[in-house]
Amino acid sequence: VVFLIIVANAIAAPLITTVDPYEAKPFERLTPPSSEYWFGSDFIGRDVFSRVTYGGRISLFVGVTVSAITTGLAIVLGLVCGYYKWIDLTVMRVLDGIMAIPLILLAIALMALLGGSVTNVVFALVVVETPRCVRIMRSSVLSIKEEMYVDASRGIGANEIRILFRHILPNCFAPMIVIATFILAEAILIEAILTFLGAGTPIDVPSWGSMMSEARRAISVAIWVIAIPGTYLSITVLAINLAGDGLRDILDPKLARRL
Repeated sequence: VVFLIIVANAIAAPLITTVDPYEAKPFERLTPPSSEYWFGSDFIGRDVFSRVTYGGRISLFVGVTVSAITTGLAIVLGLVCGYYKWIDLTVMRVLDGIMAIPLILLAIALMALLGGSVTNVVFALVVVETPRCVRIMRSSVLSIKEEMYVDASRGIGANEIRILFRHILPNCFAPMIVIATFILAEAILIEAILTFLGAGTPIDVPSWGSMMSEARRAISVAIWVIAIPGTYLSITVLAINLAGDGLRDILDPKLARRL
């Protein structure tokens, strides 16, 4: 519910905000929260409420896009690697090499090569997140393909395509749905980290990471400038993680039987 409220807040940004998030009023800079500026103003007089509302659009777009692309790639690669050993040997060694590099450092290196933009952030995060998701999908396929019903299907003459898409893939959806929620939360968090470090979205684009990065210069005199986008980020990530835990409890048949 909390996550859906934040999503609705971002989608309805033009309706619930009356101030242009890019409009600067230097004579009203660092104004504390008031009836005119609900969340105060930043160091050049921009409305923090408008910027944090519009900033949610960028952060959520990056998170949802990365989660969707990563999950799709993981399902395809994990399904193929888990079922065909000769493909597994090649693809997994490449993915293991990518995983050997720390996630944040690899993302920063990719952004340094590609340049700062929302599209490049999505690409960099897909590259660093995909190997971990593929391994989870692959492990699910490796365990499911040894089940008796798969052997029975093979025994009555079912071809490999039918076995993959009729028997193995549907049984891998539950863990992948849960993983997709955690990738969503992690992508939002890493995007904010990259932007905070100056290696993410352009600084003129309002996002929670860019707001916190800009607020560093005024944190000693206007704590709300960094606290409010940080609170939005924390609540969003927490809500997604709790939703992922709830989905796991619902979709995991072993937990359901135990309860």
